[in-house]
Amino acid sequence: MSRPLPLAPEKPQRRRLMRRSLLGLGGWMAQACGSAVQAAGYAGTQASAAVPGAPVVAETRLALLLGNRSYPSPFDLPPIPKNVRDLNAVLTRRGFKVTDALDLDLAASQVAMRRFIAEASQSPPDATIFFYYCGHGVQFDSANLLIPAGLNPSAQGDVLNKGSLRLLDDVVRRIPERQQGMIIAVVDACRTGLKAGEITGLNQVEAPPGCLIAFSTGAGKPAVAPAVETQNTFYTGSLVRLMDSVSDETTFPELLSLVRTDVRNTMLNHPVQAIRTLAQDPFIADHTHVWQPVAPRSVVASVEKKPAQDDTEEQDWARLQKLTWPAEVVQGAEAFLKARPGSRYAGGATVARDGAQAAVKALQRNDVRLYRTAFNVADDMNTEHQRDLIRAARGDKDAAARMASRYREVSSSATQSRFEGWLQYAVALGNGIASYELAVHYRAKGQPLLASQFEARARELGYTPPPDLDNVRK
Repeated sequence: MSRPLPLAPEKPQRRRLMRRSLLGLGGWMAQACGSAVQAAGYAGTQASAAVPGAPVVAETRLALLLGNRSYPSPFDLPPIPKNVRDLNAVLTRRGFKVTDALDLDLAASQVAMRRFIAEASQSPPDATIFFYYCGHGVQFDSANLLIPAGLNPSAQGDVLNKGSLRLLDDVVRRIPERQQGMIIAVVDACRTGLKAGEITGLNQVEAPPGCLIAFSTGAGKPAVAPAVETQNTFYTGSLVRLMDSVSDETTFPELLSLVRTDVRNTMLNHPVQAIRTLAQDPFIADHTHVWQPVAPRSVVASVEKKPAQDDTEEQDWARLQKLTWPAEVVQGAEAFLKARPGSRYAGGATVARDGAQAAVKALQRNDVRLYRTAFNVADDMNTEHQRDLIRAARGDKDAAARMASRYREVSSSATQSRFEGWLQYAVALGNGIASYELAVHYRAKGQPLLASQFEARARELGYTPPPDLDNVRK
């Protein structure tokens, strides 16, 4: 099995590359992922539940915004305070109790996380827990590190590994799963690799059950940001604008999908050529259990109680939601948008259409052997199975991989073919972890050429297996 290359020592060439990516691009800089900081104590401030304009709701919504601007020169990140301020404001309007944590060192970051996790642990099962990070970060031995303020992002790997938070182990996995709610983790940062002369991104991850994870750019890719205090980063600017403007019924996965499209289109059409060249394609990993709306459920319920202007809107939307063949989803979503362009479900229909279009393209690939019968709803499918099938039909790479997992342990040739087909489909949708799983599968079957191809594809898609992953996914 291939393993990550050992950490290379610091070299002048690497320093020059990092400085150019951070300070070049005509006044723009690459922003690195991670969190961390400099203040010695817990410097967070909590927004009052009585903030003017905030909805009064019984539903529990908690948010921790961890942002770091202060790093040794030349790694200062001017947009971070504005990112946190603006996101705080829109989250508050959406019913969240928000805690800001700006420029904290590792010890203070750990205190902030412990307090947030303790509060989240005591929240009800339907709570919405939102964690946001913007700052520098790196990938080290396949782990995604959030770097505290004051720590030099160009330090040696062992220094960063000991001095940073780990996205999964220290944040996401420590927040107890919300059975009727969800955990959302958003990382707005460009990612800096540790190999000499290399600028890379965070490692691709799977979201734990009940969780939604988003990166501001694709796994393994960098992100760029303005080098001024008065502008947001591309990703957070889009997140703030759309969270404030989408309809109340828009779900959080739909919101982040709309943000992904908006970031990509904004950067591809930017007047600066360097920005167009580095256009970001945000990463999303979704394993949520419920369709949690952006607005508190009490707000959505009050809207639904009003007399409907068109009795068929809900019926048409419900029919679209049940479609499981990608081509039919595209047709149904386009018909819905044409008939109801101003519908409160327009955002969801747009996401369904765009995702299903990606699914149609994936199914047309020669290396994907998955056919229409795989998308049929069977009588014995439980709710979770049906939910993954619906999401997979709309281009969800992680739902496709979970569909494959249902066939992993069955030994019949037909079932093994279905297992491989779903994984191939997940890979075509961009799932690097599924690609590595296929590599392991083909290696076990004595097919080294296919194994080598899918292992290389996994790395192209931004997935580096842990160094101790001895042909077994953990």
